[in-house]
Amino acid sequence: MSINSHVAKSTIVGALGGLLFGFDTAVISGTTHALSLVYHLSPALLGVTVSSALVGTVIGAMAAGIPGQKFGRRDSLRVMAVFYVLSAIGCAFAWNWSALIFFRFIGGLGIGGSSVLGPMYIAEIAPPDWRGRLVGFFQVNIVVGILLAYISNAVIGSMHLGANDWRWMFGTSGIPAVLFLITLFIIPRSPRWLVTQSNLDEALEVLRITGVAKPKEELDEIVASVHLERSASTDPLFSRQYRFPIFIAVTVGMFSQLSGINAVLYYLNDIFALAGATKLSGNLQAIAVGATNLVSTLLAMSVIDKFGRKKLLLIGTVGLFVCLTIISILFVTGSHLGWLVWLLMLYIASFAMSQGAVLWVYISEVFPNRVRSKGQSLGSSSHWISNAIISLIFPMMAKSSGAYPFIFFAAMMVVDFVLVWFYYPETSGISLEQMQHKFGID
Repeated sequence: MSINSHVAKSTIVGALGGLLFGFDTAVISGTTHALSLVYHLSPALLGVTVSSALVGTVIGAMAAGIPGQKFGRRDSLRVMAVFYVLSAIGCAFAWNWSALIFFRFIGGLGIGGSSVLGPMYIAEIAPPDWRGRLVGFFQVNIVVGILLAYISNAVIGSMHLGANDWRWMFGTSGIPAVLFLITLFIIPRSPRWLVTQSNLDEALEVLRITGVAKPKEELDEIVASVHLERSASTDPLFSRQYRFPIFIAVTVGMFSQLSGINAVLYYLNDIFALAGATKLSGNLQAIAVGATNLVSTLLAMSVIDKFGRKKLLLIGTVGLFVCLTIISILFVTGSHLGWLVWLLMLYIASFAMSQGAVLWVYISEVFPNRVRSKGQSLGSSSHWISNAIISLIFPMMAKSSGAYPFIFFAAMMVVDFVLVWFYYPETSGISLEQMQHKFGID
């Protein structure tokens, strides 16, 4: 089965939130040195500066399910786009450190909300046979955003703008943010959300224009799966029947961060500086790491529905453990630091082929429709809370020894491998409605 232009357009627009997510995630790496000088930041305050956006991200992820269910996935994404625009402008013109923290917090709200609503929207509009690849396109856009941020930082850094180059780095994210906001007005609403609002005619029309072979039969199946939505208040997420999906969503979100990925992305230039790189070479090495991330993510997306989620997680987790272990040895011994960029490229490839490819797909798949908004928020919140804690303490850990964080991350990958091997299910090729029956949910 192929996808038609309406599905493709909706996926691209929904995934633009991922591009902004990735750009805002990585752009900070090019500004940490300048911000430390301008605002006289200690390692602890630098951690606060970086993690301030993540406080907003946690709140955005936890709260996004509420407007997502009340006003719809698409319309709520429009609010997230406004947050992105405000953050870009505010950070670029920040008049003091407190203003910078505030506008990074606003951007975090957009990142957290779009990390929940974007994959949810795509999962609900995608055909089952394409769902993994289309939801995975959100992750592809995250990676594209990361690479664009590294390229943007390198270009701006080469323009010799002096002490204000960090303002330009933050401000450039306003361009894709405005594009995201505009294009959200040309895509349809989610048919599954429309059913929950009893808007069956519009839901049927969306199913037709997105190329569903038997739209009426598909609508009837969706109606059956959401028919308990009216009593959602008596069907809380934290009930016994949802314990397994909750376990999957929380652990997959948490361990994606315990791999150290976002700490590495946020502080990539600082990590290269620890190994003796200059500002220019650090920026160029960051681009190499970002390009590796993109290529590996595209490869993973091409096989995720055929190869399966679980196998990708297992193979990638082994690769992460090996890379993290060797990196920690390099920092302990202080030798062969020239290998660092190559090891980080292999590390990024291992992450992109496993947690990076599977994270948002898994979280969007494991919950039934009546609690999907809440479940998506829970899984995403687990991811972002872990991210905020790790990003806050990373500069202090790395100051004592560059090896300490990587030793910890390597140990966490051992735990993750055990969990995936013994507990994680394979969800590839199963419809969202069939998934809840597989998990024993009524």
